[in-house]
Amino acid sequence: MKTLLAINIMPALEEDMVDYLLATKGVEGFTSFAIRGHGDHSNLSLAEQVTGRRNRLQFEIITEEAVAQKIIAGLVKNVGKNIIYWQQTISNIGRV
Repeated sequence: MKTLLAINIMPALEEDMVDYLLATKGVEGFTSFAIRGHGDHSNLSLAEQVTGRRNRLQFEIITEEAVAQKIIAGLVKNVGKNIIYWQQTISNIGRV
């Protein structure tokens, strides 16, 4: 079954994340875009505390469950820390 793996990273990790995903067997493609995180202020820089948001990048990969688990398992070694991720089951996918 296909799953959507969403991964949020600090912008400084972008090149490592792109390299990691491009080198991972089973990843046929992915999407990335800039986002802003809001929430817990304990780990924000002073500038982020003032604005109330943190700049992040989100990557979305639709792949098989086993590939998603392999990606997650290699994040710290290949990309870094302070990475947030989640998965959602995909019930339908297509192209028209």
